[in-house]
Amino acid sequence: MVLTVRIKDKYVQELVPRLQEQFQYKNALQVPKLSKIVINRGLGEASQNAKALDASIKEIATITGQKPVVTRAKQAIAGFKLRAGVPVGIMVTLRSKKMYEFMDRLVNVALPRIRDFRGVSPKAFDGRGNYTLGLREQLIFPEIEYDAIDKIRGMDITICTTALSDEEGRALLAAMGMPFRK
Repeated sequence: MVLTVRIKDKYVQELVPRLQEQFQYKNALQVPKLSKIVINRGLGEASQNAKALDASIKEIATITGQKPVVTRAKQAIAGFKLRAGVPVGIMVTLRSKKMYEFMDRLVNVALPRIRDFRGVSPKAFDGRGNYTLGLREQLIFPEIEYDAIDKIRGMDITICTTALSDEEGRALLAAMGMPFRK
């Protein structure tokens, strides 16, 4: 059984011709596309609380369908009571099919579940067409059960594109259904 990804099919059939016409591309391969999505969660308390790290790994794995990598401190910082090699966060890089599935769930299921949601900021681009979004809680994803979490923790989601400018990246994400604030 072949599982189709709705957002990828929409991209190939509808968005490529529309963006090609909008930006006057000569070739369909010039049209920007998603290259990867990186989900990152900083865990400052992980050095004192190992259960926080385990719970976060389980949550992010449930949300993304992929096991996260533990990021560790590169150097010691006495002011933060931090030693080199101590876990300070987790991250996951999604590509291809899992990336499109996550993007579909983020846009159509998770973001509309945010309380008092009026859209995401259109200014969070980095100058090269990549977009970063900060979420305050993991409960907006339907895979996470309210009773199973020990603490509400946020995460950063970076959507990397092949766009050459912020305008192209914004047009791509808006066409994929990203609800930008007006």
